[in-house]
Amino acid sequence: MSVITRFAPSPTGYLHLGSAFSALTAWRRAREAGGKFLLRLEDIDTARCRPEFAAAILEDLAWLGIDWDGEVRVQSQHLTEYRAALDALTVRGLLYPCFCTRADIVQSASAPHTPDGAPLYPGTCRNLSVDEREARIAAGERYALRLDMARAIAAPLAFEEEGEGTILCRPELFGDVVLARKDAPGSYHLCVTHDDALQGVTLVTRGEDLKSATNLHRLLQALMGWPCPTYAHHELLVNAVGRRLAKRDRAETLRELRAQGYSAADVRAMIATFRRSG
Repeated sequence: MSVITRFAPSPTGYLHLGSAFSALTAWRRAREAGGKFLLRLEDIDTARCRPEFAAAILEDLAWLGIDWDGEVRVQSQHLTEYRAALDALTVRGLLYPCFCTRADIVQSASAPHTPDGAPLYPGTCRNLSVDEREARIAAGERYALRLDMARAIAAPLAFEEEGEGTILCRPELFGDVVLARKDAPGSYHLCVTHDDALQGVTLVTRGEDLKSATNLHRLLQALMGWPCPTYAHHELLVNAVGRRLAKRDRAETLRELRAQGYSAADVRAMIATFRRSG
């Protein structure tokens, strides 16, 4: 089987060294195997994503020496596809409207947390009657679409992680996750899993901070009949105090390094010597 990898950044800022490391990891795996490397822009979050960041990502990757195969997939251009996936789950009774705000969920009594640190949804709206749901939607109340986890899980699931082998999944630990809301017509979990299947990705290389999310992605693959790729979650680049490089912490960007006179070769060498998580 030919290796197909991808790099799928969200254009919410300029690429930093951590993002470049992730891109290089996926690109090298594809090129070393004589396979394909795909580029995808995950720009569903219209409030934070900007066209100038999307253009800069393409420019920075090319400057770094990373090329990609085929056209860049831009998620915001494919909303009808994600809607179709949501409709398929709705018809099977696997989604329900949730009218709770984030504050409602955080304030719920002794709310536990999911593996990724989010408050676990207590299921407040799961058992609303059809009439009440329809009336509240008709009244214009904002709502999200949640996956009814108890209905969705029908059999044990697992995925293959390079270097570890078979890992059993526990998607129930995430509770009834949001798959869409008014300001995000498809969640990260839904869109990334849909696109990996559509684009024939066989090897998902991404940061270890997303490893727990694979539990949910494997469930969506099973529900939708999508193939399950092999996963390879890599270490993250961290700063001097061991904190991972991130946009919110103003990690140094490739554009800033270019402005300071660094070459692409310099940046690649810098990434190779950077501290890793773990």
